[in-house]
Amino acid sequence: MKTRVGIVGPKDTVQLMSEVAVDYKEQLELIPFVYQHAEETTNIVETNQELVDLWIFSGLTPYSLAKKSTSKQPFFYLKLNESSLMKALIKISYQDKLDIDKVSIDLLEEHDIFETYGDLKISSENIHWYKYLGFTPIQEIRDFHLNLYQKGKVSVCITCLSDVYEQLRTKGVPVYRITPVRANIRLTINAALQYWQTAHLKYSQIAVMLIKIENTESIESPHVLSYDLHRLNLELQSAILSFSETISGSFISLGIGTYMIFSTRGSLQEDGEKSIRLLDQLSLITDLPSNIGIGYGDTSLAAEENARLALHHAQNHAAYCAFSIDNNGIVKGPLTENESISFGFRNENKEMGEKLKESGVSITTFNKIMAVQKNLGKNTVTASEISEWLKMTQRNARRILTDLTRVGIAEEVGEEAPTTRGRPRKIYQVGLNFLASIQSSSE
Repeated sequence: MKTRVGIVGPKDTVQLMSEVAVDYKEQLELIPFVYQHAEETTNIVETNQELVDLWIFSGLTPYSLAKKSTSKQPFFYLKLNESSLMKALIKISYQDKLDIDKVSIDLLEEHDIFETYGDLKISSENIHWYKYLGFTPIQEIRDFHLNLYQKGKVSVCITCLSDVYEQLRTKGVPVYRITPVRANIRLTINAALQYWQTAHLKYSQIAVMLIKIENTESIESPHVLSYDLHRLNLELQSAILSFSETISGSFISLGIGTYMIFSTRGSLQEDGEKSIRLLDQLSLITDLPSNIGIGYGDTSLAAEENARLALHHAQNHAAYCAFSIDNNGIVKGPLTENESISFGFRNENKEMGEKLKESGVSITTFNKIMAVQKNLGKNTVTASEISEWLKMTQRNARRILTDLTRVGIAEEVGEEAPTTRGRPRKIYQVGLNFLASIQSSSE
C-alpha cells in the first residue's frame, strides 16, 4: 500500500516537489495543496488530515503554522541551506548582473550565509541577517528588508518567504526568493518515507495488556459459593471486553481478577495510553485496587513477558496505575499520572554494574533515580523528590543516595532549606560525573 503524502506550499515549490516525487511513484501517492498565503496552512492540515498519512511542507513557516492544527501526523519540511542560497546568488550575480555584497537575507542559518560568502571569497561585512525566532512575523520580516533598502543599506533583498517576496516585488524592491534544490527535496522525501516505514512496523508490533484486580479472595467465602464474586467477575469482564473491542483486541480471562488483551501497538496508542480510561472504568465497578501492565514486542511471547514485568512495576508503585515496557526494555510509567518517567532495567556497562553491586542498589532503582533527575530538569535530586516520585519513604531514599555516594556514583553538591522546621536537605547529583569519567577513560 502506498504512503499518502500531503505536500503544502506555494505553487512553484509544490510543482517542483511533484516533479521530484515522480521517482517515488511506486512508494507514495502525492496529494498537493497549494496556498496563496502561508497562513492558510493550518486550515489545510486541519481539514485534510484524514486524506494523508504524513505531510511535507515547503519550508519552516508552513511547518510552524501546521503545528497549530490538531493533527498528530508526522510533519516534515524542506530545509533551505547553503545550496539554496548559492542558487539564488548565482541568479543575482551572473544572470542579472547585480552586486551581492550589500544584501539582506532572512531565516537561513547564520553559518549557511557566512560560510557561503566565505567560500565565494566575498566580503560579508554588509550582509544583514534576520534570525528565525521560533515564529514567522511576515510583516515584520517584510519591513526589515524594506527599511534596509529604502535607507540604501542594501541593494538586493533575499527572502525565504513567498509572501514577503510578493509584497516587496509590488513595491519595486529588487528581491529574490530562496527555493529548495532538488537534492534537498529527495533527502526530505527519503527521510519521510523511512520514518513512515519504521513507524508502521512499530505500530504493527504486538501489544499485550495484563489487568490485575487485587484482593478478590477477600470476597470469597470458605463455606458457600460467593455469588457476589461471580457477579463482580461478570461486570469486570463486560467492561474489559468492551474496552478490548475499542482497540480491536482479543480478550482472555485468566481467572477471577486477572485478564489479558492481545492487540497491536498502533491500536493501543492511537489515542494516547488508553489504559488510563480502563482503570477509571474498573474503579467505578469495584473498590478493589487494580493495576495494568502493557508489554510491546515483535512476538506474542516477548510482549507477554514485558506485560508481566510492567504489571510488577505497577503493583510495586501504587494502586490504580499502569506501566508499559517496549521491545527495547524501556519502562514507562505510571501512565495514569501527568508526569511519568521512562527508564531501563538493564545495564551494559561493566564498571557501573560492579559499583552498583557494591552499593547494594539495584540497576532498576538506579535507572529510576536517573530518570527522575532528568525529568526534574536540573541534574540534581533530593531524597524528598526521590521519595515522592518513586513512592518510597524518605528514609529509604536517603539510604539509597547515601549508598550511591559511598561508592562514587553520586555526590553531594549542596543543601536546600526545608519548607518547615528541620535540618537542611542534601542535594545530590547522581551518575553524571561517574558516567562521564567512564566515557573519558574508555576514549
